[in-house]
Amino acid sequence: MAVSKVERLVNLVIALRSTRGYITAEKIRASVAGYSDTASDEAFSRMFERDKNELRDLGIPLETGKVSSFDPVEGYRINREAYALPAVELTPDEAAAVAVATQLWESPELITATQGALLKLRAAGVDVDPDAPVAIASPAGTLGLRGSEDVLGALLSAIDSAQAVQFPHRPSRADPYTVRTVEPWGVVTEKGRWYLVGHDRDRDATRTFRLSRIGGDVTPIGSTGAFTPPEHVDLRKIVAQAVGDAPTGVRAQVWVADGRATALRRAGISLGPRQLAGRDGDVVELDIGTTDRLARDITGYGADAVVLEPETLRDEVLGRLRAHAGDGEERGS
Repeated sequence: MAVSKVERLVNLVIALRSTRGYITAEKIRASVAGYSDTASDEAFSRMFERDKNELRDLGIPLETGKVSSFDPVEGYRINREAYALPAVELTPDEAAAVAVATQLWESPELITATQGALLKLRAAGVDVDPDAPVAIASPAGTLGLRGSEDVLGALLSAIDSAQAVQFPHRPSRADPYTVRTVEPWGVVTEKGRWYLVGHDRDRDATRTFRLSRIGGDVTPIGSTGAFTPPEHVDLRKIVAQAVGDAPTGVRAQVWVADGRATALRRAGISLGPRQLAGRDGDVVELDIGTTDRLARDITGYGADAVVLEPETLRDEVLGRLRAHAGDGEERGS
């Protein structure tokens, strides 16, 4: 079946955006779907010339240049910097719509088509950039969302209707599930993973939840329009701070028992000795680079590490300890 003009132009843009250098017309004809069926060299030249002009008319910065310093043959590429869009500001409703569109673009059908196009380029000897904006992804499911498609759909619906939700969640694979009640503000991606940002009613604080760690159904509770997300909230910044490793400048003070929690001692600065509940130890000051990670690390030491401040970190650790205790009781019953 013949490839339509629109499909051919999309294939051409994918090819020219996904390579490190310039691609010759010969390789474009051999590897980009829509050109190989041309009856003759002249027919291909006419079609390719029309397509180049059409891309330029659409504002796509098509460039020409030598394939290499050793090869004088002319090649083609798209200038990525000139083609990139400026930062886009979206309303919550628009962001939800884009998230749904992202699911469609990363559906098995479209991913398979893109993957096939780029594999053809590689087979033709074109140096495909692995970090190109058009990624080669597995067709098994949406990137970073395998098994969580229903969760995403339920959360987007709750965000759109401003309705609180409940769901079982665990901070890591080693932690038990606990039911969380959240006012969902939005869903964003960070480092290939999907996260929900919202107000955790149980902890009375802003929290971030990785969708792949939601272990069951997302259940809407209460009435719609029950809350209003804060204005001008930067969801991406919240997620980046929650899952990133960079120092935040926020400090925590943790009491550590003598001879225990060596890794915490090494990561922090000793503020001096102190007794707690009759035990000798030291107070260590730590940078809160990732609240979830630091809380998980401290929880692992049990009674040998106690958060003194801030209160939010202390509450997070206590919540985890109670969850572990409850899980242990269930196993022993």
